[in-house]
Amino acid sequence: MRIKLLVLIAGILCFGFVASIAIAAPKVIGNEKDKLILQEKFDKFSSQHDLSVGELMYRIGLDFEGTPYVAKTLDLNAEENLVINLREFDCTTFVENCLAIALSLKNGEPTFDQFITQLERIRYRNGRLDGYSSRLHYFSEWITDNETKGIVKDITVNLGGIRHPVLLNFMGTHPDFYAQLKEDPLQIVRIKQIEKKVSAHPFYFIPKEMISDQETKMMDGDIIALTTRIPGLDVSHLGLISKKNGVVFLLNASSTGGKVELTRFPLVEYLKGLKNVTGIFVVRSK
Repeated sequence: MRIKLLVLIAGILCFGFVASIAIAAPKVIGNEKDKLILQEKFDKFSSQHDLSVGELMYRIGLDFEGTPYVAKTLDLNAEENLVINLREFDCTTFVENCLAIALSLKNGEPTFDQFITQLERIRYRNGRLDGYSSRLHYFSEWITDNETKGIVKDITVNLGGIRHPVLLNFMGTHPDFYAQLKEDPLQIVRIKQIEKKVSAHPFYFIPKEMISDQETKMMDGDIIALTTRIPGLDVSHLGLISKKNGVVFLLNASSTGGKVELTRFPLVEYLKGLKNVTGIFVVRSK
């Protein structure tokens, strides 16, 4: 998909002090600094395009260390747009953007247009933005949808994972937490249908006490999602694996640290302090 930038006139709402980027089908929202950051990553990593997608993701992720954590950067207004924000991340947008940059490099076409194509493909069901409910809000569905598209592979079961029942209903039962659902009851119906469908899919996870036995099989850039016992949810956080002398750490956009950072402690030790976390999903880029 080739993207044509629209000429913006004075008076159009801008992000900060620079002009917004806005295009049709899908409408893209970002600013010129995002394009500069993206080009910096392309320039820095284009010579490394022969690395695996996972290794590229990991190196790109490290290069984003210190980037501020900001929640709900995708929820700018009621209309669902393809939001580009490389200046600040939550845990999901950090992973998605690293993956979209890596895929653009691997495709041999490191351009803004290619990045837009990859990000929409990753973020939305069947790779197409079609309203708020088309976004892959639950990471368990993110995994299955991106596995179907050939972007990633869920390797949890190969790492000794055991059956993990997923019962999704949090968004459907807490619509007041989401402005888009409050404003459009039809979206609630769609979300509940999605929750039911995803919950019927078989999932596997590695319980916390079994993770250390599987670390040797994990690789830099594997995506880790922390499964949770919070009712109605599947995962509570995610990031990328970083290995030091064979020990796994988590590279993540941290709400507690307020930025992209490596955990101070190894993953196994880090998870001990998170009472609601039951284990992990592990996903590898293809």
